[in-house]
Amino acid sequence: MITISLCMIVKNEEKVLERCLNSVKDLVDEIIIADTGSTDRTKEIAGRFTKNIYDFPWIDDFSAARNFAYDKATKEYILWLDADDIILPEDAVKFRKLKKTLSSDIDIVMMLYNIGFDAQGKVTFSYYRERLSKNIPRFRWSEPVHECLQLGGNIINSDIGITHAKPPGARSSRNLEIYENLLSKGTKLSPRGTYYYARELKDNGRFEDAIDAFEQFLDSGLGWVEDNIAACGELAKCYREQGDSKRAFRAMLRSFQYDTPRGELCCQIGYHFKEQKEYRKAAFWFNLVLTLENPQSSWGFHQADFWGYIPCIECVVCYDHLGEHEKAERYNDMAAAFKPDSPSVLYNKEYFKNRKKTDTSSLSEGRI
Repeated sequence: MITISLCMIVKNEEKVLERCLNSVKDLVDEIIIADTGSTDRTKEIAGRFTKNIYDFPWIDDFSAARNFAYDKATKEYILWLDADDIILPEDAVKFRKLKKTLSSDIDIVMMLYNIGFDAQGKVTFSYYRERLSKNIPRFRWSEPVHECLQLGGNIINSDIGITHAKPPGARSSRNLEIYENLLSKGTKLSPRGTYYYARELKDNGRFEDAIDAFEQFLDSGLGWVEDNIAACGELAKCYREQGDSKRAFRAMLRSFQYDTPRGELCCQIGYHFKEQKEYRKAAFWFNLVLTLENPQSSWGFHQADFWGYIPCIECVVCYDHLGEHEKAERYNDMAAAFKPDSPSVLYNKEYFKNRKKTDTSSLSEGRI
């Protein structure tokens, strides 16, 4: 059985840290905490789980803090978590099995990072992260923000999920401020840094600046394929915010040059035509998703509902507008296979039931 050091960086996490450590304490052999300047009870809470608590002066660099924590690890492998992450009981079972059976020739284990959920708690947004790695010097963190572990060696995917259980609250502008401080000093961002800087600009409502950054990233030709595809979708959203539907549409189509179509982008195109009341074209793009191979293991962002439930429920609306009511009802049954308790599915069932008696009802749009 392998041994594992948990390495974390924290600051003012008294609301969530105990929950995180309780979920993982029995899965690891050592806990390393690097505190970057807490002024609340964070270190007191951490002290209930480990004596390995170290102060690291914050220098606007997440990778520097993570590498500091990694340098303190003494076990064979290193696991990292953020304070608002947890390992659910069902994933803990899988984790224990992995710990017992992991071959010593495995360098890195990718695990699902589950960050979006529907009303029933089903995962709707996930992607793979480099979660468990051998404790060797060549595995180091890079990038000051949206940091990543430098990958190499024998890498495997695991179905173990790490759940991001961030409490509701206002979005912080901290990451954007770090990027802009770097730029003000003349620091040139990497392609990955440019991509995530663009996302931060968009998320903070600075759409014109975000467009410039996304275009710079894509024009560089140096981005990872999954980031290129996601950037096209985010760029389209920025153009839409500016009321420029033509450039938004071109940005969506641009994604197809990087790989086979993604469900998220096809649905985005479907919405484009639906809003113009071009329901036949919209239905084509929503229906196309249902014929695509789902690249869940690609390590890119994966929004599950856009690969099943959403295209089905949107086809219901489109075909009903086109007067093809039986076809619309069949798509509602398909949507029910994904989410039988969906309010939209249930509403539409009543609609189709009542429609045989009257044509005065209207469909639920079902868009989420």
